[in-house]
Amino acid sequence: MEEGKHSPELIVMLTHHDFTVVDAAEIFRRCKESKARCWGMKEHPLPPQQMSELYAQMKACGKTTFLEVVAYSEEEGMAGAELAVRCGCDVLMGTSFSDAINAYCREHHLKYMPFVGQVTGRPSVLSGSVESMVEEANECLEKGAYGIDLLGYRYDGNAPEMIRRFLAKVNAPVCVAGSIDSYERLGEVKAMAPWAFTIGSAFFEGKFLDGQEAKEDYMTHFCEQINRVCNFMERG
Repeated sequence: MEEGKHSPELIVMLTHHDFTVVDAAEIFRRCKESKARCWGMKEHPLPPQQMSELYAQMKACGKTTFLEVVAYSEEEGMAGAELAVRCGCDVLMGTSFSDAINAYCREHHLKYMPFVGQVTGRPSVLSGSVESMVEEANECLEKGAYGIDLLGYRYDGNAPEMIRRFLAKVNAPVCVAGSIDSYERLGEVKAMAPWAFTIGSAFFEGKFLDGQEAKEDYMTHFCEQINRVCNFMERG
């Protein structure tokens, strides 16, 4: 992924409600020729060997790979970082920032994009003031983090306003993650122009299909939804 691109990059997350789906490998196999260049998973529940094999397939197809860890203790975060390294992943997203995790990522050339703010639960929820999140983000970046994983639409306040203000004050790659589930929100993300954004559950729930299509058959229409989102973001 190029830094500084105006058009935000879609990261397809093979996850539903913050857990990787059991048929993730089959979905990727069917959709590897789609327009999506970035793919990711969560740390649960696939066995590490299956994750490693799937990430290897993604890398063989020229994809940039992500692991998002929805855990908040240093111990859980470090376990996620170790898993990302074992799997040959490009970017570690999530976790609560710690110096130990950051040092491990730098040692192993793993790009680190931690959460900021008060993140709780699974599916995760974000709270906190914009000012405190900006301050936290800039501290992480000063210590060597690559970027920030911002749970924009999981925010318990005015999400678009928070995201806009955050992006204006954080000069680094920011991924807006979570609950982008409509063209209205896609339009907001496109206008705000973060570095990247994730979509996972919305694809499994057919949010980018027309009303007459069989939304329950996500496998048939998964690639179509990916390409619709990419086309939407590419249009001038």
